[in-house]
Amino acid sequence: MGTRQIAVKTAPLRVRAGRGSVAVAAVPGMPESEAEPPAGVVEPVVPVEPEPVAVVEPEPEPESAPTALVIPPKPAHPPVVPPALPAAPLFPEAPGLNWAGPGDHWSRAWAMDTLGGAPQAPAAAPPAGAEEPPTARDVELIRASLAVVEPLADRATAHFYALIFLHHPEVRALFPAAMDVQRDRLFRSLLMAARSADDLPGLTAYLTRLGQGHRKYGTLTGHYAPVGECLVAALAKYCGPKWDAETELAWRRVYGLVATVMSEAAEEAARTSPPWWQAEVVGHQLRTPDVAVLTLRPDQAYPYRAGQYTTLETPWWPRVWRPFSFATAPRPDGLLTLHVKAVQAGWVSNALVHRAGPGDVLRLGPAAGSMVLDHEHGADLVCLGGGTGIAPVTALVEELAEHGRGGRAVDVFYGARRQDGLYELDRLRELASGNPWLTVHPVVSEEQAVGLLAGELPDAVSRYGSWAGRDAYLSGPAAMVRRGARALTRAGVTPGRVFHDLGEGV
Repeated sequence: MGTRQIAVKTAPLRVRAGRGSVAVAAVPGMPESEAEPPAGVVEPVVPVEPEPVAVVEPEPEPESAPTALVIPPKPAHPPVVPPALPAAPLFPEAPGLNWAGPGDHWSRAWAMDTLGGAPQAPAAAPPAGAEEPPTARDVELIRASLAVVEPLADRATAHFYALIFLHHPEVRALFPAAMDVQRDRLFRSLLMAARSADDLPGLTAYLTRLGQGHRKYGTLTGHYAPVGECLVAALAKYCGPKWDAETELAWRRVYGLVATVMSEAAEEAARTSPPWWQAEVVGHQLRTPDVAVLTLRPDQAYPYRAGQYTTLETPWWPRVWRPFSFATAPRPDGLLTLHVKAVQAGWVSNALVHRAGPGDVLRLGPAAGSMVLDHEHGADLVCLGGGTGIAPVTALVEELAEHGRGGRAVDVFYGARRQDGLYELDRLRELASGNPWLTVHPVVSEEQAVGLLAGELPDAVSRYGSWAGRDAYLSGPAAMVRRGARALTRAGVTPGRVFHDLGEGV
């Protein structure tokens, strides 16, 4: 599901819940997984601002900057979560408008009773057999009904949310004020999950990550059943003659599976980690007029791996979350670095680049993404980073340098429109000067310069000939990543060894 779940009173759809609701207030602290759909199945809920973030060495803090980057080993156990929030504000010295602590605006906003509201009329009991797992016949019926609904998806989506807000107005506050982007995600994700019901292992893995990531929205176990009822009602209206009792039963079975996997995954995650982290901005640098490097200090240990991303919410656009990649490998001081490009009509990115400053407090969801190094495979690498997409690529190079490259050769193609857009080139060349196994190829598409390759990134990497036997990592604008992936497979990279985060869900 690409949006937050909604809260409700009635729960006629019988969903097997785990061990209780995952209430936001129950877990201390406070990350479109953000989860990863099964291959070839899930509509990429790629963040509205497809700006995987770029990489830069954060400004060292006066008294605690590390002398060298140390890559911690992959943790064998999940992080320990403190039993409760501190009584005092987390950042009492923060000069920004957005302080965090007991009684702040976030605490008030998220403490609302999203399962309350006026009593609702009891709904009809679900049909017999709705709690059984979906069958092959159910999948056939779902795909047939989807063929009817998809051309009318905009109208069906609008009706879906109208039903939710009409019958459960108390949950409207869980959604962003402007629904133009948000409204499609939940409905379309539900449809895509239903379409993949015959790939149970892939679907379960996807829904597990999605359920864990949805905790940051304030999703509770009790939200799933009302969402299912509204989904069924919207589908019934727009499926026309394709909707009958057998089709309804198929949808209820599939949605029951979706809700059960997601809610149980969320409850399991609640045992070991908070639903979100609060992070103070301690550094803000403009690297170009529209690219900023943010250094963040989370309120507690934030586990992640190089190549992954976080989702982030600002105080200026509540309940609007956007993904940004980590620009460095994990640091011993716990600081996090993100690169953000302000894009046209990008609410969050423009706020982070042009408004955020030291002392402001942001919220982070859990780390997500599968674009991480496979140290056991040990193949040579070819990496493409376009614009701020160079961020996770640089983090991967840092991890290799600290972990031990294991005999690997690494070629990094770093692209921008013009030379002044290659703001991380000096950092990459510095890494290459100390690591002879690393070769950096700067590429510009709209001008020519001595020492730089000309053209688009996918064309530049193709001109180098065969990349057979390599693992490939790509990050940047979606169109570039797709073209680059095709170019690399044509150049000999095995399709299963091409890694990127397009298709990750939030």
